[in-house]
Amino acid sequence: MKVLFLGTSEFSCPSLESLLESAHEVIGVVTQPDRPKGRGQKLSPSPVKSLALAKTLPVFQPERVRDHSSLGVLKSLHPDLMVVVAYGQILSPAVLAVPPRGCVNVHASLLPKFRGAAPIARAILGGETRTGVTTMLMDAGMDTGPILLTAETSVEESDTQGTLHDRLARMGAHLLVQTLEGLEKGTLTALPQDLSLATYAPKIQREEGRINWQTPARQLFNLVRAFDPWPGAFTVWAGRSLKLFQPRLSEEEAQEAPGTVVQTSAAGLRIATSHGYLLIRELQLENRPRMGVNEFLRGYPLKPGMQLGA
Repeated sequence: MKVLFLGTSEFSCPSLESLLESAHEVIGVVTQPDRPKGRGQKLSPSPVKSLALAKTLPVFQPERVRDHSSLGVLKSLHPDLMVVVAYGQILSPAVLAVPPRGCVNVHASLLPKFRGAAPIARAILGGETRTGVTTMLMDAGMDTGPILLTAETSVEESDTQGTLHDRLARMGAHLLVQTLEGLEKGTLTALPQDLSLATYAPKIQREEGRINWQTPARQLFNLVRAFDPWPGAFTVWAGRSLKLFQPRLSEEEAQEAPGTVVQTSAAGLRIATSHGYLLIRELQLENRPRMGVNEFLRGYPLKPGMQLGA
């Protein structure tokens, strides 16, 4: 089949690579316009654009893919099918109608759970023990189309948003190729989603990462992992924001006031919560690089008995 690929983020790249290795013909890539990044706010290409250019694929970057002119470009390419993976724009019914074989989406959850922009972080934040990827035929709703295939994985206590993202991206790439094979052979049946099971995963906001030490350790353990690497779960120390990473959990009853640094050692910072302790092994002080606890303690006088939080 002639496939037009729509994607933007790092999550999209394994899927594009798998398509390029398959028997299908990738006739072009649609991605978001270059955006300013970093302190210098220099315009930077999306990860998908960088990959597409390296593979000498035609690249299209409409500001709004639903505009009349953008729609004309899509139609002129005559794709048999469009594949959409973490593209970042809502497709109008007119765009969805361009390919005769429809639009296939790879979504990083087991639909209908965690529809929306942040399914990976929300799964960890919600304490899920299993998640996965879903391929579906797109309709006008947000992740509401009929399901084609799914693949599951466990959410380990060692998982962060970053590690789970990478694993699901690889799984999604494999599932995408399986899906296209099934569609081409006519062996797949799209099944409607059970609306009664639907949950939503709205975009992560930075302020959600603020740690309330009155929260039980288990919830904070999930928060720190869900917001690693971005935007980072944070507290306040000496008037500055302090991000915490690489947590371990102890659910024994805490004797100290929540937010108290109980112990500092090579193993990490042991911090009391309303129920249990967190052991934090990496930190990042405001405007400083992320570092292990040993390196941090050599440069900053964070000691037992000190209080974290506003």
